[in-house]
Amino acid sequence: MPIHKKIRAYFSPEKKLLASLRNILGFYPGNISLYKLALRHSSAAKHIKKGVKDSNERLEFLGDSVIGTVVADYLFQKYPYKDEGFLTKMRSKMVSRAKHNQIAVKLGLNQLIVANNDRFGSKPSSINGDAYEALIGAIYLDKGFKFAQKFILKRIINVHIDMDEMETIETDFKSKFIEWAQKEKKEFEFETVVDGAEVADKQFVLHLVVDGKVVGNAQHLSKKKAEQMVAEQACQKLHI
Repeated sequence: MPIHKKIRAYFSPEKKLLASLRNILGFYPGNISLYKLALRHSSAAKHIKKGVKDSNERLEFLGDSVIGTVVADYLFQKYPYKDEGFLTKMRSKMVSRAKHNQIAVKLGLNQLIVANNDRFGSKPSSINGDAYEALIGAIYLDKGFKFAQKFILKRIINVHIDMDEMETIETDFKSKFIEWAQKEKKEFEFETVVDGAEVADKQFVLHLVVDGKVVGNAQHLSKKKAEQMVAEQACQKLHI
């Protein structure tokens, strides 16, 4: 580590955050404002202009794409004789919301996230994974794609993802739940409580109702991801 970077970090007004990020990432951020933004949930953000907030949502979008590209390339190289169906399922498992939430907590990002819990009553279930994706977006903008790729491969996949486990784990909880409900002849509905297309923060809020009772709820920018999240809750609660 060049001595000038350590000196600059020591005298920076953001030295506490820089030190925390150095411990998590293994390097000092260049543009600290990107990383601060990556850790700011929409509940704690201010409106910049109509429909736009200074939150981590745009970085989350970018980071999700970077992670998807790196993981797809990694799987393509690792499994040269597997077909497209296998690769698609493995990628879905590796970039699932549950896995990203888990990685974020293991990294310690959950201790750095800025959010207004009063708005929801508690932290949204996706908040940690959202911050992880946004962090990757920040790394990409700060250091470039090759650097971000190296970080994901060496400090995420090699350390936090068990590929043998990935081959056997179930992640399509929506299909799993629907199959169970049909077999058990249960009445169910993925109920959209808040349509993200109609609200400023773009968040979808979903309930999963089984035989008239709510068995899960989830919130996410993506309706499809919210459906997977709420189905996972239902599978756990109903021991499916």
